[in-house]
Amino acid sequence: MSKNYKEILPQISTLIFDVDGVLTDGTVTIFPNGEMVRKMNIKDGYALKTAVDNGFHVCIISGGTNQSVKDRLQNLGIKEVYLGAHNKIIQLHEYLDKVKVNLENVLYMGDDIPDYPVMELVGLPTCPQDAAPEIKGISKYISHKKGGKGAVRDIIEQVMKVQNKWSSNFDAKYD
Repeated sequence: MSKNYKEILPQISTLIFDVDGVLTDGTVTIFPNGEMVRKMNIKDGYALKTAVDNGFHVCIISGGTNQSVKDRLQNLGIKEVYLGAHNKIIQLHEYLDKVKVNLENVLYMGDDIPDYPVMELVGLPTCPQDAAPEIKGISKYISHKKGGKGAVRDIIEQVMKVQNKWSSNFDAKYD
């Protein structure tokens, strides 16, 4: 019998996210000069930085190639940002070999077909509320939030709360 996603949260040490449709709402604004701009949620960014600061392995694997996206994520402390990833399994294994983590300790959030092969392998496949039906079908957790609208914060907060790493950041400040 398959475990409920809440039973898996305590063993998660590694958080891997797609960008378009997960950290963004999947839309791209194209300026007359051809520059493509994406919007990211500040609350997702805060959660990513908090996870990094608490010792979680955080990685981004995206088919997109926008340098501004990479800069934003690296400014949050995410050292491993794989862009232009057309076969995400290659980057997944490369990253896990580097950080010496097993697949069952990995949470991955994706939203569309290119994420499917990776999601089949990891311990906790998750997705935003507006993910493709195939991705929802393979996910052990579907956020109530849409991509780019807090889905990343939602799942990071759940992992960190279960591991007593979320509220402990604030208790000392507000006691």
